[in-house]
Amino acid sequence: MDDAIRLRYVEPADLDAFFAYQNDPVARHMVAFAAKEPRDRTSFDAHWRKILADPTIVVRTITRGERVVGNALCFPQGTEREVGYWVAREQWGRGIATAALRELLCLVPERPLHARCAKDNLASGHVLERAGFVVCREERALSHARGGEIDELVWVLAAAAGGA
Repeated sequence: MDDAIRLRYVEPADLDAFFAYQNDPVARHMVAFAAKEPRDRTSFDAHWRKILADPTIVVRTITRGERVVGNALCFPQGTEREVGYWVAREQWGRGIATAALRELLCLVPERPLHARCAKDNLASGHVLERAGFVVCREERALSHARGGEIDELVWVLAAAAGGA
């Protein structure tokens, strides 16, 4: 069985998996910065229509073998470009986010790139470190998933390469 981690263009059917993943309460808490109304499929679909139509956003589906296991994207956030990823909880701890982020960094040559994660999301921090990101600042941010403000780390990748 081919269990290779790959990125591919998002297909309409992938959105069903993305919607299910964002509705996992454990994953939503860990990610912290999820949709305000995660069960609102109409808002979810409208949000993804905007993402997929925006030429400034690089977005891909993460697959493990033939199975959709998440998504990865690079998008403008103010004056910075940020990367983000979401991996299905049942796939955590298998190197999927690390492999997907490294592949995404090959698709997006511009630097610097930024990323954000909840300060207590140690797994996401390790993914970013393995890709060559370093913490550049700490901020407070509103987390709908956690019902208030939380500490978040802002990371930067300034090097020309995607990390080791």
